[in-house]
Order: sequence, then structure tokens, then C-alpha cells
Amino acid sequence: MKLPTLNTQILLGAFFGIVIGLGLLAIGKDSAITQSSVYAAGLLGTLFIDLLKMVLIPLVFTSIVVGVANLQAHQKIHRVWMFTLGFFAFSMLIAIVLALLASHIFKTGQGLHLEMFQHAMGNFEAKQQSLADFFAQFLHGLFVNPVAALAQGNVLAVVVFALFLGIALVIGGERYRNSLTLLQELLEIVMQMVRWIMVVAPFGIMALLIKLIVSQELALLVTLSKFVVVVMGTTLVHGVIVLPLILYLVTGMTPLTFWHGAREALVTAFATSSSSATLPITLRCAEHNLHVRKEIAQFVIPLGATVNMDGTALYEAAAALFVANLVGIELNFLQQLIVLFTAMFAAIGAPGIPSAGMVTMVMVLQSVGLPAEAIAILLPVDRLLDTLRTAANIEGDMVGSLVVQQLLKDKK
Repeated sequence: MKLPTLNTQILLGAFFGIVIGLGLLAIGKDSAITQSSVYAAGLLGTLFIDLLKMVLIPLVFTSIVVGVANLQAHQKIHRVWMFTLGFFAFSMLIAIVLALLASHIFKTGQGLHLEMFQHAMGNFEAKQQSLADFFAQFLHGLFVNPVAALAQGNVLAVVVFALFLGIALVIGGERYRNSLTLLQELLEIVMQMVRWIMVVAPFGIMALLIKLIVSQELALLVTLSKFVVVVMGTTLVHGVIVLPLILYLVTGMTPLTFWHGAREALVTAFATSSSSATLPITLRCAEHNLHVRKEIAQFVIPLGATVNMDGTALYEAAAALFVANLVGIELNFLQQLIVLFTAMFAAIGAPGIPSAGMVTMVMVLQSVGLPAEAIAILLPVDRLLDTLRTAANIEGDMVGSLVVQQLLKDKK
């Protein structure tokens, strides 16, 4: 009997994960069956995430080095840089503007009272960090010992070192051909490991969704329902309308064609809430399903998983206005501009791991004088929103790779 395709298996895993999670909620969180099931789901989900993290650093390092080095044959490296960073900045800017507009239209946060969250805030200690301190720390984190960065899983530092090494291979040309061949073979070995890991992907995603649904605190979600709905709606507008529209206008690819090719990565991003953990699947979808050339995909997508965070930027801008309304502070136009640029910069600095945006959210709030302690209000809903914004982040990376590829064709 022929097995369903991996895409179908992952969708079935997601479906059964949601159904089983809702069924366990109906039985009751305190029942022995539910607790045992959540424990088993936690073990399986953690195993899947750990397997993806195991290949993450080797994949990021080799794919960017090889991707940059392979561009030398096409004499396009400077244009790839320009188009890639230009698209990332443009798409994040649109996402943030959407968030600010939606927050003004629906006035999220008005009518709620901060006192109801005093207990949560009492148990949360926010790290006080100014914009200048964050900027200095961000720059310091870019250039570190590459061996330490590889060992510690410092993705941003690995990306920077890989870019330097790739450019050195480009400049060296034939002198470094053996080194490039070795790195290409290493990349192929890592991709073989990814194919093995994908065998357990449907079960891992099912387990992650079971745990997410059962462990979410629904009572607090009701209190923040308007904010959740607005952020989810805005993220969907960006992911379902804006990004596919840009893709169609530039490449002519229809949204249905794109989603059919990208769904495996989007479902995995939704379940894992990690751009970094989803990276192997994103690369696989871009190259095999969407037919992005290897040298483009292996440069744009790993870089995007680190610096292109449309969903995170959108969320942080919306959350800043939500908190401002909540505490009765009206932000003027200049302050909203500060929120816009700070959210963009903070999203670039956010690591691609679950709930990483909460770390940089403190900086966004403090940039306009909002209390950093108010971040505790967002903690109950952050994990839920993280699923959708991660999917938007991943979609932006894949759309970016297709757009860059098309722009390079047009410039021939």
C-alpha cells in the first residue's frame, strides 16, 4: 500500500493533534488520562524539536557558506544582497504599519484594567534595557569566536561568520575549490539527516499541538480575546493577502500554487513556533516544491530565519499600542514612529525560538516610556500568538526567496 505524501501526513498529524487535544480538554486537565497523554506528547514533541535543533547549526553554516560561494559563478552576489535585504525591510515595514493601523481602528486595550494582572506582574521580573544598550549588545553579539558560536548555538553569529567565509571563498576562487567541495558535501550529508528526521515530523507536530491545546490557560485568553483576535486577524491579512499579493505581482505565482508548495513548512512553523527549528523543512519546500534555485534558497532562507521576522515585528508593534491603551497613555505620531523602527530592529534581533519576541518586547515598550512590567499581561497569550506569527515569518522567507529569484531573472 502506498503511503500518503509527507505533506498529507503532516496535515493529518496536525488535524489529529487538534482533535485529540480538544478531546483531552473535554475529559478534564486533572484526569489521569489527560496528564499521561500530555506527558507522552511532551516527550515526543521535545524529541522532534531536539532532532531539528541538532542539525540546525550545521545546516545554517553550510547552507549560507555554500549559497554565497555558489553565487560567484553568476556574478550576482551584490544584487542578491541588495534584493534580499530590501525585500526583508519592505515586508517588515508593511507588517508593522498594518499592526499600527489595526490597533488604532479596533483600539485594543481600552476598557481593560491593569489591576486584574497584578498577580502575574508580581511574579515577573523584566530586565531593564535601553535602546542604546540593546543596540550595543546586538552589535557585540554579531562578531564572536566562531567556534564558541557554533558550540553555543548562537545562530546570528554563525550567520555572520558564514557570510564572511562565503565571501572569502568567492574572492579566492579556484584556490579554495577543495574547501568549497568539502562544505558542499557536508551540506548534502546534513540534508540527508533532515530527510530522516522528517519521517517523525507528522507525529512530532501532532504531539506539539496536543500539548499546546491542553496546557493553554483558556480563562486568561478570554480576558485578552480582543487583542488576540486583532493580532491574529492582522497577521492573517499580512500572510494571506499582502505577501501572496507581492509574490503574484513580482513572479506571477498564484497564492494556491505557493501554499501547496509551502504548506509543509507552514504547518511545522505553526506547531513548533520556531523559525530556526523549521529551517530544514523551509529549505526543502523552497527547493523541491517551489523550485527556488539552490544558490538562492541556501542564502536567502537561512538569513531570513535569523533577520526576517514579519510576524514578530507586527506583534511587537501591536502589543506596544495595546499596553499604551491599557495604562492610559496616548502615543503621539513621533512615538509611534519610534515604535515602528524599534519593533523592526527588535524583530531582527529576536532569535528564532518559541516566544523569543517576549525578550525584545521589553525594549520596544521602554523605547516610548511604557512600563516594561506590563509584558506580564502578554505572557498568557504569547504562546498562542507565537504559532501564527512564526508561520508568517516562515512564509516571508519563502516569498522572499521567490521574489529575489525573479528579480535576478529580470535584471539579466
